Amino acid sequence: MEPAAKFEELKIPVPSEDGNLEVSGVLGIPEWWPSGARVGVILAPGTSGRHDDPLLAEIHRQLTERKFLTLRFNFPFGEAGKKRPDPLPVLRQTYRAAVQILSVDPTAAPAHVFIGGMGLGAKVASHVATDRVRVTGLYALGYPLHVTGKPEKLDADQLYRIITPMLFVQGDRAKNCDLDVLRRTLGRVGAPTALQVIPEADHLFKVSKKSGRDPDDVLAEILGALESWFDKVVGS
Repeated sequence: MEPAAKFEELKIPVPSEDGNLEVSGVLGIPEWWPSGARVGVILAPGTSGRHDDPLLAEIHRQLTERKFLTLRFNFPFGEAGKKRPDPLPVLRQTYRAAVQILSVDPTAAPAHVFIGGMGLGAKVASHVATDRVRVTGLYALGYPLHVTGKPEKLDADQLYRIITPMLFVQGDRAKNCDLDVLRRTLGRVGAPTALQVIPEADHLFKVSKKSGRDPDDVLAEILGALESWFDKVVGS
């Protein structure tokens, strides 16, 4: 029996001064694509800068098997094996290049594109959402709203300029996103917003053994929140 979805490794060229920059990615193509609602989802990594993060890769796989055209990719610093993130302009340029990859073949391009990612990737996507890039919505998995342990030091200005719907999936133990501060921030955002709280999870959606929570249940909650929100936005 053939698998329901297939995954293709690819290289994404990123415009740069020397013209030689490219990053690795994995394109997830669902069975019978292109058909149905033709929804594309781009997943950017967190502070590792690498798309092989286990949670990111599993979300990517399961979304593909649930009918979404998906793309996960490295940031340049992750591609090079470095720990320090690239400057924001480079991260934004890389993300925009990933968005363009989904539309290289017009006959197979998605009709709707959701951008987002984990942590750093979600923050970069929030900046891209303010660029002249056509997207259907923005989702954030563990959005780093403020400096760790310092909710008074917010980094949210770009959220007020976004006009597309937004979904935030946050662990209630995340020290870089106080939920009360997030709720107040979202209350001042003009675009439609939704918040899904994952109990006992930190900013990486890890749960302690004493919490009694099963990591598989956490994954199911994240996927359920994403899929139902994608469907709601596309259907609205």
